[in-house]
Amino acid sequence: MTWIECTSWSESLDLSATWGVEGCCVDVLGAEQAGAQALVHFGPACLSPPARPLPVAFILGQRSVALELCAKAFEAQNPDPTVPVVLLSEPACAHALEALATLLRPRYSDLVVSSPAFPLRVDSLNPDPEPLERFGRHFPLAPGRCLEEYGAFYVGGSESISDPDHDPDLSRLLLGWAPGQSFFSCCPDTGQTRNEGARAGRLRARRHYLVERARDARVVGLLAGTLGVAQHREALAHLRNLTQAAGKRSYVLALGRPTPAKLANFPEVDVFVLLACPLGALAPQPSGSFFRPVLTPCELEAACNPAWPPPGLAPHLTHYADLLPGSPFHVPLPPPDSELWDTPDVSLITGDLRPPPAWKPSSDPGCTALTPRPQLELAESSPAASFLSSRSWQGLQPRLGQTPVTGAVSGRRGIAIAYEDEGSS
Repeated sequence: MTWIECTSWSESLDLSATWGVEGCCVDVLGAEQAGAQALVHFGPACLSPPARPLPVAFILGQRSVALELCAKAFEAQNPDPTVPVVLLSEPACAHALEALATLLRPRYSDLVVSSPAFPLRVDSLNPDPEPLERFGRHFPLAPGRCLEEYGAFYVGGSESISDPDHDPDLSRLLLGWAPGQSFFSCCPDTGQTRNEGARAGRLRARRHYLVERARDARVVGLLAGTLGVAQHREALAHLRNLTQAAGKRSYVLALGRPTPAKLANFPEVDVFVLLACPLGALAPQPSGSFFRPVLTPCELEAACNPAWPPPGLAPHLTHYADLLPGSPFHVPLPPPDSELWDTPDVSLITGDLRPPPAWKPSSDPGCTALTPRPQLELAESSPAASFLSSRSWQGLQPRLGQTPVTGAVSGRRGIAIAYEDEGSS
């Protein structure tokens, strides 16, 4: 059997710039190109199931944890021993959660220890029922209990980090955790705790703003940010059908890793949606760097699906697979004659009344319709063409019929820095 070692920074096979693979994803594409039959992934991982059945061994690392200090910090933040709490951690501290729970269980009876949810192979047989899986973790809850009843105590992070929003794993937990429950983070080195309620509120407010931007958008750019995570094709087809049902035009862009320079080449696009793994979709973005906002698939779902629950009742899903049919969180689109499509909606950004979307079936040829112009010129009826016609400079003018016909002549030869007829200087 051939094994290949890949770090979380894609050092062994640098294909992340080509395919848009995040460092936390299993690089199955690089493994296939190398002819590997198994893969070893070092470092942080999003634990997303790979798109191809390949044996993967995860080496998450083991960071030292001051158990006594963390136990005292837990007791200080949870004085009530009957309160239900879930122990969470960053991947490198997961090895110490059971030891921490051993120190706390004599006093706290309703304590749940999460564990990393490693993806299973398709042909693997596991007769035991799997516990609840959320946020890339397993939660062994008692029968009849739900995760929304529990508070959270997260072990991870560092006091030296100036901006805690640069941790996509913690941001995923804060966005998806029940808003009414407490959430504390604890530094594993010093035991210093932080109440993450204010930060969770800022993240949710930012996401609500992005949902409003998506509702106002007419053109949506779908960024294919991953090719190695399972169900990425189904998710892309779902997002295209979603935007079409909402009366928006969508373009699929395969640009590799998104950068401000790449996205600035599409000024007619109002918002971009990054189809990536949960950690890649929540990767930190420098403030004001992108010309248009970059959303997650869940925010596009909330903006385009009128049957989606309102804010405060709908869960924030960080993995696009949760939006697809077969998931317990899937919300199908209403039929075309549903009153939900005609519900009045006012933009919270512009204050204007949004027109109801015009439902177009997938077989409608309107996406390729041509609009005749007075001078018998044909132009594609699309937002890109409309945007181009509104610009002051539209490129070189063809001047059809106004240029005399001449024979082909030999042009200059060489490179721009020194043509052959310029000589050497």
